[in-house]
Amino acid sequence: MVNTVGSYENKHWTRKWSEFKVRDENSVLTSIQQSVLIGSLLGDGTMRVGEGAIHANFKVDHGLKQKEYVFWKYEILRNFVTTPPKLSYRTDTNGQRYEKSWWFRTVRHPLLTDLYYEYYTTEGYRCGTKIVPISIYNTIDPLAIAVWIMDDGSYNQCKLDISTYSFTLQEVEFLCSILNKKFGIQMLYARDRDKGYRMYANITETKKLVNLIKPYVIPTMMYKTGIIITP
Repeated sequence: MVNTVGSYENKHWTRKWSEFKVRDENSVLTSIQQSVLIGSLLGDGTMRVGEGAIHANFKVDHGLKQKEYVFWKYEILRNFVTTPPKLSYRTDTNGQRYEKSWWFRTVRHPLLTDLYYEYYTTEGYRCGTKIVPISIYNTIDPLAIAVWIMDDGSYNQCKLDISTYSFTLQEVEFLCSILNKKFGIQMLYARDRDKGYRMYANITETKKLVNLIKPYVIPTMMYKTGIIITP
């Protein structure tokens, strides 16, 4: 994996990016940053190599109620980000502008490019959608799982499930096997109409899963585990 950026230049770099390059020319992904990125890529996070660009960036985008969660991710990744999270806006059918979500994007960086090719490449070809790489068996950890569930998990009737609609049946089965073999948690899955597959745990396995991720879930996202935090 490349951990310097001194030899990479292109015309799309901004002055802020140049300052970032000098300040962090020996930057590496910490274990916490890697886990947050992995969990986000299983969830709502996206990566992109833009037209004419060499390297990938990473984008976080969550609903208005997840503002604190967005800023939590930002604080972890901030040495790869030049500006704090911002509001995004949309326009309704009446032409009225309204707040949609909180988001931020990292700079383009070779370390992120390595991750991009891991999660967006299949059979040697770059694809437009995320995949579940074989390597995740060795890199996923409780923090990554916590982020994944904070992104795409939900808690109903004492059971936790995870939206995995963007993944194939084989990838969902692989994720279930990882949670079972590495963490002793048995997840099941079911087809959710035409949306795709959704992973879920029964009451007993949900308790085990919540105990695994509880130390890493931030207070404002505890509702995803069924734990109620009172002010």
